[in-house]
Amino acid sequence: MGGSGSFPIDLLLFGMIAAFLVLRLRSILGRKTGFERPAQPESPAAPVPGMGRAPPDLRVVPTAPARPLPDPASPAGQALARMRALNPAFDAAHFLQGAEAAFRMIVTAYAAGDRVALRPLLTHDTYAAFEGAITGRETAGETQRSEVRSIETCAIEDAVLTGSVAAITVRLVSDQIAETLDSAGRPVHGTDAVTEITDLWTFERDLSQPDPAWRLAAARSG
Repeated sequence: MGGSGSFPIDLLLFGMIAAFLVLRLRSILGRKTGFERPAQPESPAAPVPGMGRAPPDLRVVPTAPARPLPDPASPAGQALARMRALNPAFDAAHFLQGAEAAFRMIVTAYAAGDRVALRPLLTHDTYAAFEGAITGRETAGETQRSEVRSIETCAIEDAVLTGSVAAITVRLVSDQIAETLDSAGRPVHGTDAVTEITDLWTFERDLSQPDPAWRLAAARSG
């Protein structure tokens, strides 16, 4: 899965199911959990492992999120053990690091309308959905502002191995600023307040295949 000197590429290449995510693109993958955090002073952008410095609009609080793993005796824990038995290179802790990095990159790239950055992270159908949403936003003269201020939790919620196909659901609890602005800079959706957002992302990969890419197969609010 990669050594300490570089971030494993197989943990960075993720895709999304288009039909479900199109419904959530305008609010950027998540929803408010019932309260907003007071605005926090901005911290200098911190580097994402193996990716150089983070983009200027990505403010990262330099504290690691909680990354709990399932109890080995639980169904999810047993499924993770079977994944490792099938593919000894699989490591759940490293997988979570990759899921966190992918989350930051996808949210940031979509908000910036960065098609080049999005292309390798998404399946063909999902890229088409994202590209269509970005084009619609540009046509309307709207811009998206998204900043992942911190990720409080990045935890494996569930894991299933069906044949050689692994599916891992990750709960991501993040503090974000997410808002859409019209051509005059007026808010259309979201808020400029730091808000706690919870997402559940399910990543899939066929562990028997040489393709190392984990792809995001489902996403919903937690």
